[in-house]
Amino acid sequence: MKLPVISTLYNYNYAVHSKVWDCIDHVTDEQFVQDVDYSLGSIRNHYVHLINADSRWMSRMQGTPLPDRVLESDFTTRALTRARWEQVALAMLQFVGTLREDDLDRVIDYDLPHRGGWKHDPMWQILIHVVNHGSDHRAQILPILHSLGAPTLEQDLMIYLWGREGT
Repeated sequence: MKLPVISTLYNYNYAVHSKVWDCIDHVTDEQFVQDVDYSLGSIRNHYVHLINADSRWMSRMQGTPLPDRVLESDFTTRALTRARWEQVALAMLQFVGTLREDDLDRVIDYDLPHRGGWKHDPMWQILIHVVNHGSDHRAQILPILHSLGAPTLEQDLMIYLWGREGT
């Protein structure tokens, strides 16, 4: 029963990110990298953070070496950042598509030195964390977009699910 829920949450997460990117298309590259005096700063910084976080969480769950962190300075435009983000999103959706129900309870051991060291969590908790983390950052990005005059959207799960009715 958990696997269909995880799959739905991941489809929701990355579909809504895609809609946020459609909103981002309404700002300039200068506005995209413009510093904001809150949290991670610019819209670009939020997405670079998510690129790093999602990639590293996926590697932990796959048991592969963590990828090097990408740098904010490597992403000077919306197009460059979105292209890399879309690679990460596709990889994560493909990974989730390979999971079996019994994978969800497998304990993942990983080290987070900046958060107290070694952690041991079932995969389903990490998977849900990634979705929640994405929602958190979208909720920070949307007011920035609004302040820049770009359109925004509602990102509620139920609105996403209602839009899928009949599919």
